[in-house]
Amino acid sequence: MKIAQIAPLIERTPPRLYGGTERVVSYLTEELVAQGHYVTLFASGDSVTTAELVACCDTALRLSPGVMDPLAYHVMQLEQVRRRAGEFDILHFHTEPIHFPLARELANQTVTTLHGRLDLPHLLPFFTIFNDIPLVSISRAQRTPLPPVNWVGTVPHGLPNDLLPFRPVPNGDYLAFLGRISPEKRPDRAIEIATRAGVPLKIAAKVDRADLAYWQDLIEPMLNHNPLVEYIGELNEAQKAEFLGNARALLFLIDWPEPFGLVMIEAMSCGTPVIAFRCGAVPEVIEDGASGFVVQNVDEEVEAVQQLGVLGRAMVRRCFERRFTVEQMTRRYVSIYQDLVNLRLEDDQL
Repeated sequence: MKIAQIAPLIERTPPRLYGGTERVVSYLTEELVAQGHYVTLFASGDSVTTAELVACCDTALRLSPGVMDPLAYHVMQLEQVRRRAGEFDILHFHTEPIHFPLARELANQTVTTLHGRLDLPHLLPFFTIFNDIPLVSISRAQRTPLPPVNWVGTVPHGLPNDLLPFRPVPNGDYLAFLGRISPEKRPDRAIEIATRAGVPLKIAAKVDRADLAYWQDLIEPMLNHNPLVEYIGELNEAQKAEFLGNARALLFLIDWPEPFGLVMIEAMSCGTPVIAFRCGAVPEVIEDGASGFVVQNVDEEVEAVQQLGVLGRAMVRRCFERRFTVEQMTRRYVSIYQDLVNLRLEDDQL
């Protein structure tokens, strides 16, 4: 098939550091190429891919200090896609849905994966109007807030098998927090749990400008004079493998309707169990008692830390291999692509 992947421009594809959506787009693009499809990636010019790259800006917008309004670049990206749309069987969008008016004109040639939260108030009237655009969710929980729309599938994220190698015996004796310092990610919960359990905690996370006050006012004071907690900043892919693979467990104690939670399957790939708060897609990703523990309050979280010994790391890895590899994710997407192409062919024959 001839497939266009349209990536966000905020980060490179794949990102150098943080950036879950761009990372998933990269895994999907590379696996589609490996499976013999003809793939074109519309992304930032510093992206790295074996597909044909169409540079929609010179570098990732987050790293371009002169970019005042990213919307202009997204519109220019959309125009580049429009000009070449006739070359492709499928246009797969992973961006914010400013392309929906164009997608309506292109009928069943487009599919859009919604990577973000869908419970925000402005989204209900938006999707009520654009209720015919083919959409893919990344979990069943993600769909809950929306009105009836044209869902064509749910495709959980997947990782390459060898990206984050299995570690049967971790070298460290610490709990891990990986992601972003923000109120909804609840690093404060992670600090409290580690402190109560008496287990060291390492925090590998970035601090966005929007969350700087939260970091300075709440999280940084919790770190000061706490010998159990260490903040180590953002990590690249190689550092992530070491960080997650050597941890006793990953703490994923969110306080928001998480659509998926890529870091959970990254930890599982290493064989590292996950202690996760029951919220959003967590119960769909973590098999309670097999790949980790799904908890509902602070006392359960502390108890879960004490019970980690009952979870075999080989079992955690098997849970990953059974459900969350890039091959499985790609097969699901290709099936959706083919269904849309077939539907288009049927419409053309009418």
